[in-house]
Amino acid sequence: MEAPAGTVSAAVREHLRQLCLREFPCGIGSWNKSRFLPQTSRAWRELVPREEEAVSPGEETVEDLLGLVRSPHSPWALPEGSSAEDRFLRELAIQNPLVLKDSFFYTYFKSLRVVDKQVSLVDKDLLKFVKLEELILSANLIKEIDPANLPPTLKVLELYGNKMSSMECLCAGPPPGLQHLGLGHNKLLGPLESLYVTSDHWPNLVSLDLSFNDLTDLQSMVASLRTLPCLRLLVLQGNPLALVPYYRGFTIDSLSRLCVLDDITVASSEKHQFRGLRHSGDLLTQEAQLVVTIGNVRGVLDTSVLDPEPGPQGPFITYSYYVTYDFVEDEEAEGNGYGGVLAEIVKPSPSTEQLGEDVPEEVVEEAEDSVESGPVSQSQLGEMEESLVSGGSAPLPRTSVDSAEELAKLRPHLDPRLCPSPGTVLFSTVRKPWADVIPCNYEMQHTLSDLVPLKAFLMSGTTVTIVEEKILSWPVVPPSPDSPMPAKKGKGEKDKKGEKDKKGKKEKEEKDKKGKDGKDKAGKGEKDAAKEQKEGKKKKELLKDLRQDPPILRVLGSGRVALEPLLAGEPFVSTVCDFGVIRTLETDKLTFFRMLWRLRSPRRSCQQPLKRENLWCQCTKATTTQTP
Repeated sequence: MEAPAGTVSAAVREHLRQLCLREFPCGIGSWNKSRFLPQTSRAWRELVPREEEAVSPGEETVEDLLGLVRSPHSPWALPEGSSAEDRFLRELAIQNPLVLKDSFFYTYFKSLRVVDKQVSLVDKDLLKFVKLEELILSANLIKEIDPANLPPTLKVLELYGNKMSSMECLCAGPPPGLQHLGLGHNKLLGPLESLYVTSDHWPNLVSLDLSFNDLTDLQSMVASLRTLPCLRLLVLQGNPLALVPYYRGFTIDSLSRLCVLDDITVASSEKHQFRGLRHSGDLLTQEAQLVVTIGNVRGVLDTSVLDPEPGPQGPFITYSYYVTYDFVEDEEAEGNGYGGVLAEIVKPSPSTEQLGEDVPEEVVEEAEDSVESGPVSQSQLGEMEESLVSGGSAPLPRTSVDSAEELAKLRPHLDPRLCPSPGTVLFSTVRKPWADVIPCNYEMQHTLSDLVPLKAFLMSGTTVTIVEEKILSWPVVPPSPDSPMPAKKGKGEKDKKGEKDKKGKKEKEEKDKKGKDGKDKAGKGEKDAAKEQKEGKKKKELLKDLRQDPPILRVLGSGRVALEPLLAGEPFVSTVCDFGVIRTLETDKLTFFRMLWRLRSPRRSCQQPLKRENLWCQCTKATTTQTP
């Protein structure tokens, strides 16, 4: 009776069928039938001594048939990477095919490897393999296993890449002599999993692999692992619990008999370094700390060389550049300035109002300082105009109903690369003007307490984007001459005061002449200082007298940065994001001539000489580091 589909025994039978043990050049057929005639018809021939056995016409010798299965260029050769057991069975099917019966297979196999065969059930027919010691069932669809169907002789059990959500099913009478258990890349989740890794269930376990699951409670897991007397090799990397800074030291100090942790040999210096850390387990916080640094951007096209010179009526165009990246949102963090904020950081701000009179200078300076310093709290951001928060290292707050409706209208025009995936927040560097090498000098530390979403985020990676922001400024339209001017208060009082001033003017002239010579020098310095203050105020007034259109955003390049090595135990990930060529020789010539004109100008004579840089856009040293 054939085993139902989706079982281990059915997969084994299908594998034996694909070996073609009863077809040419294996098995019995016209190519070797004379070798397997009945003993009665061959008895008299065996009495006649021959120097070599004759082969009937149309048949092949054993050596020729073995050459067909051993040669890598033969169409009957096994696929590359086949096991030694498969090669042995093919050769045995040529040399002695009569031995290959079911009873032989059940006693021959000591190792079964059923990988990626859509197996979902470990059936009781597996008990027929009376000498089975190793069972590998990786990359299948197994959710639960009945340990009563596992042979008691089993020493190695691997279930990598399945859909198991708990180890509880394995603990109801597992094989007593099991020495290695591999459950990596499953869906083990919850603090109760530590109850199923004790010596009551696995007294002889030497090696345990629970990597890349969703285990979060390090202290309870280590406390259970301490009861395993024979444990020497342990793999926990890829779990959220391995993201905390003290993971390796706490585990090594708690499991004194451990020899290898996460495929790295435990050195004696590590045991001495982390000695006593296990006694501080209650004081250690369940938080992960990661630092993101962004270096320089080079190869960006200076778009301003393509714009015409502005006239007196504008528009006056300014360009700025910044780098964005998305990072996981920590919903459980308390007091986090950006916790729960969605990615509205790169949306166009409808700042068509006049700047200056409506916004005090103090608010502008506070906004700039808070933007450059780091994350901004919700209450602070709620008091600022959207047009003022122009590119710090913190995301913007949630918008009101009206602005949300405006954002919904603008959403179709936004580049989708500027919208982060759900559950993440978009961060950006400070806006910088164009340069051959734009220094970002960005560093941001992320502290997260919700480790399961962080693990999923590191598996998927982050998206790094270079954005060009273009802002058009226009002069404010002056009031029309027909509009009535407001009357000045106190005009009559000023006239009376003027008459009194004329009378006393002559008396003061004589006194002024006497002290004029002594005060000339001091007054000259005061006038110069006042003049500089007036010029500074005029510049501010010019800026205030310009109204700005909503910024126009253009994505210059975007790419994915893999962060999975951080889960595998790497301390940092460093990469150069190459977004391709976005500058041409024509645009570089325009930039060169414009810079040459500036260098010849008297005001620009003190600038450094022009340097020709790379013609491709790069974001260097985009680094994500796990804080030790």
